[in-house]
Amino acid sequence: MYDDLNLYIDGAWRAASDGGTRGVHDPATEDQLGTIAVATEADLDAALSAAQAGFAEWRRVGTWDRGAALRRVAQLIRDRTEDIARVMSLETGKPLAEARGETRAAADQFDWYAEETKRIYGQIIEGRTPDSRMQVIYQPVGVVAAFSAWNFPALLPARKIAAALGAGCAVIVKPAGEAPGSCAALVQACHDAGIPAGAVGFVTGNSQMIAEKLVRSPIVRKVSVTGSVPVGKEILHLAADGVKKVSMELGGHGPVVVFDDVDAEAVAEACANTKFRNCGQVCISPTRFYVHESKYDRFATRFAEVARGLKLGRGLDDGVQMGPMANRRGLTTIGEMTADALDRGAELLAGGQRPKDLNHGYFFEPTVLGRVPDDARVMIDEPFGPIAPITTFRDYDEVIARANSLPFGLAGYVFSNDLARATRAWEDLEVGMVGVNEMLLATAEAPFGGVKESGMGREGGSLGLMDYLDPKYVKIKLAPKD
Repeated sequence: MYDDLNLYIDGAWRAASDGGTRGVHDPATEDQLGTIAVATEADLDAALSAAQAGFAEWRRVGTWDRGAALRRVAQLIRDRTEDIARVMSLETGKPLAEARGETRAAADQFDWYAEETKRIYGQIIEGRTPDSRMQVIYQPVGVVAAFSAWNFPALLPARKIAAALGAGCAVIVKPAGEAPGSCAALVQACHDAGIPAGAVGFVTGNSQMIAEKLVRSPIVRKVSVTGSVPVGKEILHLAADGVKKVSMELGGHGPVVVFDDVDAEAVAEACANTKFRNCGQVCISPTRFYVHESKYDRFATRFAEVARGLKLGRGLDDGVQMGPMANRRGLTTIGEMTADALDRGAELLAGGQRPKDLNHGYFFEPTVLGRVPDDARVMIDEPFGPIAPITTFRDYDEVIARANSLPFGLAGYVFSNDLARATRAWEDLEVGMVGVNEMLLATAEAPFGGVKESGMGREGGSLGLMDYLDPKYVKIKLAPKD
């Protein structure tokens, strides 16, 4: 049902050198599913050495052949969708339909970069003199250390692995310990597709030790992180000592601005269904709802109705629309945020507690809070869970200032049928991604990332490849004519 997982080093799966393991648990039942290997420093040294050799081989593979290999990976992932989705649902609790969709999205990453690897274009610069030639080429940065999160355990590492391989880099991926199985399946697909030994590595265990070892190693020249803001800052400090190339997709707190010219009920339904996807554990989740005061009552009422109608349960069960949170610490945080908002005068419109009919697992009811003050914790700290705070606004300048008031800047959303106002709003929001009358932003062909403390660099799209490449400028002086 769930396999114990080893390390993947130099083209082979192997146990930790000292035999160490750690449990992986089902968040819906709290039962242990299996174990992961706990890498030692010796194991990481072996992974780094293998990656160095793998990079030397993989970077010399022609772009058409690289692309063909990545397409094979994509097809293998699609062929194994059911198996991968089942593992993902077990280790994250997300509904099986969501897990299938994520698995297909992970395959899309490999398909996209199978094509982009053939489009790493350089630049010709016109020389100032007839005997000079200037050009810019792009070369793979080298060995990449990639750190992924648990909320999308296949898609997030796929973005990193596919882009790194597409650029000609080698990559050592460290998935989240809560949900490593989906990433392991991607690595197995790379192995079966014929990606050379060492070009892809997979290590699990002590996150802090692994991060320090990999990021400090002179072999690693690029670091990619998806995680929380505090984790990102720690890794950024480590990378600075070695002047490493870094890209980071960190936390967010997505503002949603709902103007007075929209169908409030329809917008509320779209927002609620998106908010509670993956139990609200989505970095670009809509998390602060600013609704024009004339539309508040209808919006809040419909939002709460949708929340109360969601079916909770184990992700593998039929008809389940929302599973558990991934871990107990998140469950505790959402409970504390709810209590804090209510203490500050917010209205409880739906949920607010653990469901009485689910005695095991990390379940929390889809929770909707109305007229939430801006100083409530849920309006300031990222609420990574099934909690939706709604508040009101009166005029444009006021709501944009409130939406931009936090240090986060990942995603934002605007709902308006007025083209001029919607355009002003998406331009004025201080975020890396904006949905206008749309909430589903992530797709393989578009750049994904934020500004301010939400990160740097981009994953996905053509820009995602550039973070794994270094430009090299060449100037040539021609010999004099005879």
